[in-house]
Amino acid sequence: MADKEATAGDKRRVRKAKYKTKFEKYIDEYKNVLVVGVDNVGSLQMQKVRIALRGKAVMMMGKNTLMRMIIREKMVANPKLESLLQFVRGNMGLIFTNDDLAKVRTVVTEYKVPAGAKAQTIAPTDVYVPPGPTGLDPGQTAFFQALNIATKIVKGSIEIVNQVHLIKKGDKITSSAVALLSKLDIRPFFYGIVALSVYENGSVYPADVLDITQADLLAKFMNGVDKLRALSLAAKWPSELTLSFQIASGFRKLLALSLATSYTFKESEAFLKSAATAAAAPAAAAPAAAAGGKKTTPKANRLRRRKNRKKNRKRKRKTAIWDWVYSVNSVVSFRHSLCFAAAQDLSSSVRSSSAAALFSFRVVFRISRSHRVCTP
Repeated sequence: MADKEATAGDKRRVRKAKYKTKFEKYIDEYKNVLVVGVDNVGSLQMQKVRIALRGKAVMMMGKNTLMRMIIREKMVANPKLESLLQFVRGNMGLIFTNDDLAKVRTVVTEYKVPAGAKAQTIAPTDVYVPPGPTGLDPGQTAFFQALNIATKIVKGSIEIVNQVHLIKKGDKITSSAVALLSKLDIRPFFYGIVALSVYENGSVYPADVLDITQADLLAKFMNGVDKLRALSLAAKWPSELTLSFQIASGFRKLLALSLATSYTFKESEAFLKSAATAAAAPAAAAPAAAAGGKKTTPKANRLRRRKNRKKNRKRKRKTAIWDWVYSVNSVVSFRHSLCFAAAQDLSSSVRSSSAAALFSFRVVFRISRSHRVCTP
């Protein structure tokens, strides 16, 4: 029994010694290291990545404690490795390469496989359940009601009415959400190797920096140059950036002075000729337009006069109609005023209160109706 334990311990020590030799060799041979996370990544997926990286990079996975020990030993000869030590924690791995890190990261991250949700794990992305038929029988409506999901029965099956935001990114996945996704046969997540950080010849930066291309760097540099040029122009401080603008501004002032004083120099002659040509163009176009206009004939004149007479007759007819309407309204209003004046005089002669006034109004309206003086 003791011999078996000794044999197992010897094998473990030999395996660790081989691992240490390989790790030290990679640290000395390669200058760039890509720190990756391998959560929820299967062995088959890892094997495909290793095959794709052949000839470009090598991947090292293993015990974090052993990695930290080897890095501390190598820090004596290379102190820059201290910045790499902070990333050796959790479920991670190291990819050593001397090739372009952006290309290596593309190869590593393109291998992703769909996976179902697991309870009590952190959701890497948001999960939405689309509206539409589910294929489930109406007996499972209570399950959707417990999750506050609006449903309806269509052709003997449950149908989700609206899109449902089931899981939010960063939240823990509940068992009810897992059950719903399994019933609907939805595998919402895609797991693969994730690039976390980059160690490049002693410098450490996030892996997102690899997305920056040379065109982006050139655009940022030119943006700074534009700001510096604007500052120099505003401060009237001549420099190599503002020299061309200042020469152009001086030339514009000389050209304006030449146009105002008719004093020419070699560089302004072309501009003066263009200005003279542009000024003469409208004057030459006016006689041509006048000569090319339409000639009037006696028949056209008669037709135009006839149209004008018709317009005038229509205008006069409308004016007469509105005058008649205004006159009728004025007559009606005048008759009503006469009726009210007569009623007021009669009520004052009777000298009674409300009953006398009502009596006077009735008498006057009856008289006016019989003589058609005013309407009731």
